[in-house]
Amino acid sequence: MTSLRRIALVVNPFTLRVKGGAHAPQLARELLGRGYAVRGFGAPEGLIPRSGEELDAQGRPIGSGLGGILRYEPDLIVAYDALSPAAFEGARAARSLKVPLVLVEAGFAGDGNWWERFLRGVGERLWGPFVRRMARRVVALDPVAQAQAIHEGFAAERVVKLPSGVSLDFYRPGLASNQVVDHGIHGRILLYVGRLTTGRGLEVLIEAFAKTVGQRSDWSLVLAGEGPERQRLRAHAGRLGIGSRVHWLGRPRREELPGLMGAATLLAVPALDDTVRGKQIPRAMACGLPVIASRLPRFEFLVEDGGSGLLVAPGDLTAWTAALGRASISPESRKRWGVRARQIAEERLAWPVVAQHFEELFLELHGETEETAVEARACTE
Repeated sequence: MTSLRRIALVVNPFTLRVKGGAHAPQLARELLGRGYAVRGFGAPEGLIPRSGEELDAQGRPIGSGLGGILRYEPDLIVAYDALSPAAFEGARAARSLKVPLVLVEAGFAGDGNWWERFLRGVGERLWGPFVRRMARRVVALDPVAQAQAIHEGFAAERVVKLPSGVSLDFYRPGLASNQVVDHGIHGRILLYVGRLTTGRGLEVLIEAFAKTVGQRSDWSLVLAGEGPERQRLRAHAGRLGIGSRVHWLGRPRREELPGLMGAATLLAVPALDDTVRGKQIPRAMACGLPVIASRLPRFEFLVEDGGSGLLVAPGDLTAWTAALGRASISPESRKRWGVRARQIAEERLAWPVVAQHFEELFLELHGETEETAVEARACTE
């Protein structure tokens, strides 16, 4: 039986930096660390880590374009975005090489923007049935992606749900933030990180803060992000009499996030619907930061209600006020939630754990393919 050695990662260049863009590079790093030969296709040169093989069996350069997949001769192909051009190229190569095809689906943010819907429609018309026939598994990164894949015709029994990973070395407890010091922020911090736009539930968050700990000097609401609603939200906080308790930091750089989360007391994700992916939740959990989030499928997949934080009805001011009140009066609960959040990150969300699940899936599918090939050879003898 041929061992599983070479893995090709085929990405959709149209959405690489938008939908789960870090997933392919991180998965490549993990697979390389496990001894696999890995190469990315469809991405700009150098974006996806790879093994050192530069030439194919005939001495020709493999390259990183989609045409190089066949020259690379992988034992298994992973393609991103289930109805994308990347999925089509992965399916074509999988058929030619007679190797398993695994799709990774991040799902739309809400209904997706017009460009995503257009590309999806083109994919469905031109190659949808072919990709569905060739795909051995679809890995959905959250429940919304899972439902989308099934809605688009992929067999439910072939769709598996695995969370996207988080780096426990980069996001970890006990870090401090220069931003907090520079802005003169003291005491306990209710933190929001993300765009300041409609659909984020920020008015409800500000009002709930005003009704609970916003009048106290030992709590601050920190909004770290940019967006068109900033001035209106700032005026809203002023009308509620909590302008001095709300701090506006702007969009933090990636290297600033761990410290900002380490300095916070609670992370709030008050989204109104699934247009918000909740990518800050695993990062906060890895930092040991409890999370109060809207009760939406993507967030329920990550947050244990009463275990690592609280889940609250989206857009419900009474519910959010009660949740903030409950969290603010119980340091013991917050400590317990933070410990459990880190534990969940270690057990479910850490990249080595996620990569282990991928590896087990790959080995299972590769084994099935080899068994089928052996049986086919036996039938012809």
